[in-house]
Formats: sequence, structure tokens, C-alpha cells
Amino acid sequence: MSASERPPVTWLYVPGDRPERFAKAVASGADVVIIDLEDAVAPVRKDEARANAVAYLSARPDGGVLHVRVNDPATGRGRDDLAAVAGLADAVRLPKVESAAVLDTLAGAPAYALLESAAGIVNAREIAAHPHVAGVALGEQDLAAELGITDQQAMNHLRLQVVLAAAAAGLPPVPMSVYPDVKDEDGLLASCRAGRAIGLFGRTAIHPRQIPAIRRAFRPGEEETARAAEIVAAAEQAERDGVGAVALPDGRFVDAPIVTRARRTLALARHLADPPSQALPSQGPPSQGPPPASAPPGA
Repeated sequence: MSASERPPVTWLYVPGDRPERFAKAVASGADVVIIDLEDAVAPVRKDEARANAVAYLSARPDGGVLHVRVNDPATGRGRDDLAAVAGLADAVRLPKVESAAVLDTLAGAPAYALLESAAGIVNAREIAAHPHVAGVALGEQDLAAELGITDQQAMNHLRLQVVLAAAAAGLPPVPMSVYPDVKDEDGLLASCRAGRAIGLFGRTAIHPRQIPAIRRAFRPGEEETARAAEIVAAAEQAERDGVGAVALPDGRFVDAPIVTRARRTLALARHLADPPSQALPSQGPPSQGPPPASAPPGA
């Protein structure tokens, strides 16, 4: 799997009114940096934040993949944000998306729709299927507040609806919402692993110190990696032998989707190795301390 095919694992928010942190965010190791014009910025500084984002995106002094979370696209401020940054950012993140209709007039950068309300969840499939949408994510704090949810099983039910909507639309896996306690690494790791178990992949962060833990949580374990290597080796041997069936040493057979997943597992293990590992078996041909970045609630 090439870097362009691999979904991001870490997404880091940085407030748009703190331009001195933009370069540090890019240098943090996050796969995607999200310049936030919405929740992390006080209303009196939102025009300033937009101007900062435009200036930085225009110059691109530090490289990196840069997204912008705009204000609610149903408002005048949100529409002004989109007009200013859509041609400059690699993607825009749209908060409070509740129907596909709000996406019809979008132009420029691909859009990530943030589902933060009951209406957004109910309409998740049509939103995910919209041609302007490159991905979807949950705004869990707003959603839990609206519905009065405190139980993780209930929240998992909503998460799975979005996971299914994204998969049905052929979108990348749904990343997890932010974990608000930047000092609770054990809790962050446990939360990430629970999310991975129900099909979520990757996570947005509100502080650079969270990035290593997120990478560890989504890195395949030794047993999983070894199993994937065994499957890939068997597939490569079957190809050399000119046979269609892939048999493992213990006699079990695996089909093509399992081989594809195994190759992706090895590619992910390489990407998230710390330090990067050169010792993992071949994956075969590609398959189908900085200052805080501030704490936006939501996705």
C-alpha cells in the first residue's frame, strides 16, 4: 500500500489564531494538521484566524498535509471561510453537517463531513455518498450532549452506523474523535484500541504529546504482524507455483480478501514502526514536546 492509498492515522488540531504553532504542528509527526477556525477560536478572533490560515496555506513554508476546519457552512462566516481556504487547503472539515444538501454548492478542496447531531447520524449514508465528500467523522462531544448519552455501548451503536456509512460509500475508515485528557496516556491507548476493534481507524489529537500513543494503539501487534507475514508468504508462494489456492503451513486456506488485508497490515506495521522497521517481511505488490496545539471540543 502506497502512502497515497494509506489512510491517515494521526490528525492534529492547531488553533487558527495561534500561527506561531503551525510549523510546530507540522513538525509533530502528525499525518494531517488541521488548522481550526471553529471551536478552538474565540468569536472575536475568527477573522484573524482565517487570515492566518490563508497566509500559511498560501506560503506552505513547512510542507505537510493541511486541512482546515471551517465554521458551520450553513452560516455566513462558514461560507466566507470556505471561499477563502477551499482553493488552498488539501481538504476542508465541515462541522455540523446534517444533510447532503449543504454539500451541493461546495467547490475546491475535498470535504470531510463532521456528524455532530442526531440529524447527521440519521442522514449519514446520504452524506457519505455525496460526491464532494472525501471522508466522514464524528463530533462525539456535541452528539453525546444532544442525546444525553453517557454509556459507551450506546455511543458504539452510533459509531458503527457511521463506520457502515463510510464503508458503503467507499470512503476511508472513520477516525476517532479527540480524547480530551492530554495527560491520560493509558486511557487514550485503551480508548484507541476499543475504537479500532469496532472499525474506527486513526484519531484526531489536541496536543502533539498524544501522537505517539495514537500511533502505538493503531500499530499491528507482533502476533498480528507475524500472522500477516505468514499469509503474504503463502500467497507469494502460490503465485510462484501458479496455483490459485493459498494454503498456510497448518493446512488452512485463505482467500484473496484475507491476503489483501494481510498486505495492508504489513504496510501499516512498517508505517507505524518506532523507529521505522526494515526487518518486516515483504508485503508483496501493493494492494487495492512542542507547545500544546490547543483543545477544540468535538471531532
